[in-house]
Amino acid sequence: MKRKINYYLLILPLLAIFASCSRDVFDEYYARPDYLEDPIYQRLEELGNFKNFTALIEKAGYKDILSKSGYWTMFAPNDAAFTTYFQEKGISNVSQIDEATAAKIVRYALVYNAFREDQLSDYQSAQGWVKDNAFRRRTAYYDGYQNKIVNGTPMVVVDANRNGGYAFADNNNKYVTYFTDEYFAAKTLSDVDFNYFYPGKEYTGFNLFDGGVQQADIVAENGIIHEVDKVSLPPLSIGQYLEEDNAKGTASKYSEFYKMLEEHLVTYVFNQTVTTSYKNFTGKSDDVYIKFYNSGLTFSPNSENYLKEADNDGQSDGFTMIAPDNTAMEPFVRDILLKHFPSVDKLPLYVFQDFINAHMVQNAVWPSKTASYDNGLGEDLRFDFNANIIDKKILSNGFFYGSNVIQKSNLFYSVYTSAYLDPAFTLATRLYNSTEIKQMISNIRNKFVLFLPSDTLLRSLGYNYDINSSQWVYTSPTTGLSVSGGAASSRLYRILYNSIVATPNGELDNILTSSGIIRTGDMDFPGEYIKWDHGKLYSAGNEAAGTVVNIVGEPDVQQNGVTYYIDNLLGFTDRAQGLEIKELAEMPGSQFSSFFNYLKNSILYNTTTGAIQGVSLGTSYTFVVPNNAAITQAVRDGVLPGTPSTGVANYTPSLQGDKDKVADFISYHILTNVTASDDGLTTGQFETLRKDSFGEKTYIQVESTRSPSTLVFKSITANSSSANYIKASSNNLADRSLIHLVDNYLKF
Repeated sequence: MKRKINYYLLILPLLAIFASCSRDVFDEYYARPDYLEDPIYQRLEELGNFKNFTALIEKAGYKDILSKSGYWTMFAPNDAAFTTYFQEKGISNVSQIDEATAAKIVRYALVYNAFREDQLSDYQSAQGWVKDNAFRRRTAYYDGYQNKIVNGTPMVVVDANRNGGYAFADNNNKYVTYFTDEYFAAKTLSDVDFNYFYPGKEYTGFNLFDGGVQQADIVAENGIIHEVDKVSLPPLSIGQYLEEDNAKGTASKYSEFYKMLEEHLVTYVFNQTVTTSYKNFTGKSDDVYIKFYNSGLTFSPNSENYLKEADNDGQSDGFTMIAPDNTAMEPFVRDILLKHFPSVDKLPLYVFQDFINAHMVQNAVWPSKTASYDNGLGEDLRFDFNANIIDKKILSNGFFYGSNVIQKSNLFYSVYTSAYLDPAFTLATRLYNSTEIKQMISNIRNKFVLFLPSDTLLRSLGYNYDINSSQWVYTSPTTGLSVSGGAASSRLYRILYNSIVATPNGELDNILTSSGIIRTGDMDFPGEYIKWDHGKLYSAGNEAAGTVVNIVGEPDVQQNGVTYYIDNLLGFTDRAQGLEIKELAEMPGSQFSSFFNYLKNSILYNTTTGAIQGVSLGTSYTFVVPNNAAITQAVRDGVLPGTPSTGVANYTPSLQGDKDKVADFISYHILTNVTASDDGLTTGQFETLRKDSFGEKTYIQVESTRSPSTLVFKSITANSSSANYIKASSNNLADRSLIHLVDNYLKF
């Protein structure tokens, strides 16, 4: 045992010597290199012109953080910047700045990650750096829990940090905005854009808000310092800016706009997880509520995170709100929104959503590029940024413009408005909103006439919307049979679409004192034809039923046309077109009779239903009917079978060849998938029902003019022929079709 103890006594000094040597080698290898710059706090002290800022860093409790390792960008205001700040705030030195303000200045000057000047204009996307596509960076500052009075009740509130949502691990950090030559060049911006927000300030090529960067890229161990000549406090978000303005009472500029937003599109939702976190952090027992803006808005004015489709997308863009002032809001609310509603609180939710969205843009709208942006409704911005903008601010989550006019939105100045802002027309509005009709008739750049049925009229004729099952219902007033869902909505859609007429040249300006025929729908998606006669309207359905549609009451004149109110529906007919031709042929002295005699005795015609083979209900057709003389000539020419000297009445072909002749003749005089009239809207070559001996399609040429009214049909064959419509006997309505009488037959 003694030997063993002596052995250890000999070994221990040797181990101590070896350990000392190893520690020296270790410390030397891992020692802080002599060439490494000091951390940010020490560098600011060394530079000597940041005494006020370093004092604030200590007061804010950030000295230790900024004296250690890290990876920061610091926009550090120099002492000259603080001299100006003291003068603006009416204080004499840094000791008069309280702890909370000190923390705001320091944390807002501190940007996550270290960026040299040449990196700040690049966007850190998930796919890599996108050159010259950034003008903002996330800072270390966030508002966190806020004590507010909501509807007279004290409340602890946190802002939503997503558009319509909240993520628990996100503090909703504010962003800082800067301007660089690289970004401006890439976006074709200039000092004009800078000076629009900061008139009289100098654009230097690298500015932090309206301050200049005096020295860039000061290297520190834990980041990069950029010396700036202005002290920046965290700006408000767009939502906070409106809230602060509203708190000014009678001096507020935007209180009417703010109230519409706050009272109708904001909810405060209690959240247990956030409440627990608050209690753990503060020791207080208050419940915490998240302030949510309606998810139907283009963005949440209190979210600092931009879209958050990618983690850093806030570097490359921000939001824009253009808020009308009270002088613009008051007449708009009175004369437009409340034209048919008793008070603002009676307006439907979608009206508030649409109005606010009309003043929102999901991008930062640069003043020299306003024509490049659309609002939340997909409309161009209808403001004169020189004459209409009375206030402009770069805020923490985007740009704010105050305006002396409202956005003249399609929804509030079009014939669509007549239904949209009148509670008597909710059914029509509901169908418009669920189809392309809304977009079509609300386009204030296109002219329309709208024939508008009330809810009372639609319900009296069997149409309604079942809220409980979320579907349309139609009950026939005559049979009592009901259909629902798509079958009912399709019926109503067809009727309402045929109640819309594109009038680019004022075609219906004299609707109360004239008569005529016109195509419904717009230029891209034609509807059916209807007729008017001194304030009375007729569709194919009305003529078949022997009813009329009267224009009643005073018209509603809008920016893109006129809305007329009606006492009946422009319905459609389920009668086969053959029955319409039969009815025309049976009129005394009819010029349709010879053609119909061949038709009714042909292999194409169903004498029971009036259906013509190859002709389907619900498809567009044009029937070109040669008059009696033309049919007789076709018989003389051998195109049709028969004996001209004995007439063609009730001629029934018996031979198959004769039957085929008749079928070919009739089919060649029916155009498919097109309805042609004398309005100049339909010209060109169009397919007929006839197939040639090889089964190929055949065509005829249509030529139409509106003024003067002409309609000519021409054969496209070696033996071409043409037929002119006889106006007085043409433009006869049928299911999605027109039936014309012409002075010649078409050769094939």
